[in-house]
Amino acid sequence: MMIGKEQIKTVKWVKDLIDTSKNSFMILTDKNDKKFSVPLDEANSDYQTIQEWVAEGNTIEEAD
Repeated sequence: MMIGKEQIKTVKWVKDLIDTSKNSFMILTDKNDKKFSVPLDEANSDYQTIQEWVAEGNTIEEAD
C-alpha cells in the first residue's frame, strides 16, 4: 500500500537493535493509527513520500 503525504501523522527514525544505526522509518498514519515500516531506500515510493513530507516543513522524530 502506498502512503499519501496527507495520511502521515508522524514519522520516526527506527534504530537497528544490534549496532543502533538508523535503518528505517516508522510512519503513523491518521487512518486508525496504523503503523508502517519504511526502509531507507530511495527507490521506495513511501521513502520518497517521506522526503516530500519533510520538504514541506515536517520533522522526523528521533528514535527511542
